[in-house]
Formats: sequence, structure tokens, C-alpha cells
Amino acid sequence: MRKAKMSENMTFSKEDLERKVTLSAGDKAPEFWAKNADEVSINLSDFRGRTVILYFYPKDMTPGCTTEACEFSELYDDFRALNAVVIGVSPDSSEKHVQFGKKYGLKHILLSDEDHEISKAYGVWQVKKNYGKEYLGIVRTTFLIDKNGNIIKVFKSVKAAGHAAKVLENLS
Repeated sequence: MRKAKMSENMTFSKEDLERKVTLSAGDKAPEFWAKNADEVSINLSDFRGRTVILYFYPKDMTPGCTTEACEFSELYDDFRALNAVVIGVSPDSSEKHVQFGKKYGLKHILLSDEDHEISKAYGVWQVKKNYGKEYLGIVRTTFLIDKNGNIIKVFKSVKAAGHAAKVLENLS
């Protein structure tokens, strides 16, 4: 199967060009609704009373994203012991999340953000550049959200390997 080439003359809206992560510690986390891998609608408010690790990643089944997801899953019991829930968000479909979760035995929640509304609300749907081509995509970012729905910490432009352990250290 051939992939479509990115247009060299791709244009972006002013909003796309200016979008960045502006949320910081102390801010109220934007509410969201999205479907998980089982097609069940999940709301941020469903987790009031628990700490939420909300991590955004670009794409299922890619090396960096797989590393990050597997590491969060490996530490799943440690996060649960701290009354924390791990939620991964990407633009992949719920069906793709099912395949991803099964292939790697992932234990945590994966949410589908196909319309990019959650990613935009959190400022992580941005213009990216790779090999001279510009395109819109998720900038790998994690938000720690407290039991009242307030942001505790933002990890921007994270490196996948070792990230889950760094998040856990911030909760311990």
C-alpha cells in the first residue's frame, strides 16, 4: 500500500501555527469525552478523586509510542497503588487501539482522539517538521492531573524511553 506524499505547499490555519502547550501547574485541566478501545465513552470527570496521568502520543504501533505505552503498562500496578489512572491519547481509531493493546498486553486506558479536539484543547496538536516536511501531529506531552481536576505538572516534548518511570517518581 502506498502512502500519500505530504504536500510541500501544505497550508495551516493561523490557529494551527500558533497552537502550543500553554497549560501549566495550577490550571484546571480541560474536560474531555472520548471513546476507549472498547467504544465506551470516557470523561476526565469520571476519575475525580484519583490522580490522572494523561499522556499524548502520535501513533500506535510505532517504535517510540510502543516503548512509552509498554513502560506505562509495566508500571501500571505502581500507579494504581498511588490511586492513579494512566490514560494514553492518540489520533488512532478505537479499533487500532484494540490491536495495539492486545499485541503488547497493555493494561491502561487508550483513548481515540480522531477529531483532534482533546489534543487541541491541551495544546499538543501542532505543526511538526520532519525531513523538511511540515505536517500536523501530536507533540508527545504528559499532564499530571490531581484528584480535583487541576494540573500538577506538565512534561513537554518528552522522550519515550524512561518517561513512565519519571512520571512515577513525580507521584511518589
